[in-house]
Amino acid sequence: MLDSVEANNFEALPLLSLNHVSLLCRSVWDSVRFYEDVLGFVSIKRPSSFKFNGAWLYNYGIGIHLIENPSIDDFDTIVEPRPINPKDNHISFQCTDVGLVMRRLQDMGMKYVTAVVEDQGNRVDQVFFHDPDGYMVELCNCENIPIIPLSSCSFKQRLSSFYKSAPAKCGFIENAMMESLSMEMLNISF
Repeated sequence: MLDSVEANNFEALPLLSLNHVSLLCRSVWDSVRFYEDVLGFVSIKRPSSFKFNGAWLYNYGIGIHLIENPSIDDFDTIVEPRPINPKDNHISFQCTDVGLVMRRLQDMGMKYVTAVVEDQGNRVDQVFFHDPDGYMVELCNCENIPIIPLSSCSFKQRLSSFYKSAPAKCGFIENAMMESLSMEMLNISF
């Protein structure tokens, strides 16, 4: 295992983007229906060399790979449904209308929890719910908070983001650069 000093001596790996998230599921059929009907994913061809039951889905520039394992509960000590906790592991998707998301989830009879994040006058509304296997999904308007790399701020400002002190403010150039980069990233995924 590399320590932080050793890791800093290497360049980052040549990554392009997030390709897919792989999830174990009890029933491929139930999970496919959820990801298609609720989240708008589309089933795509999966390599025929696989000798296990599963499905691949794609949309929004990301894939969801489902691997059926009916004995999934054997790996989890908690068999009963977990509470919806925004601080738990989850996958998040940006959406255009959080209010519409909540109305549609209500129409489908799905349980969900909402949360709000505020930073320097910006507000993000979040909706959290579970897929059929208990994996948490978040839908939000996260684009409302700009993406600002900590390295573009002074050391003192970077520390303030880790500790709940004064909000970090970066310069106009850094903010403009990150807004442009964010928009380019959004355009690439469509």
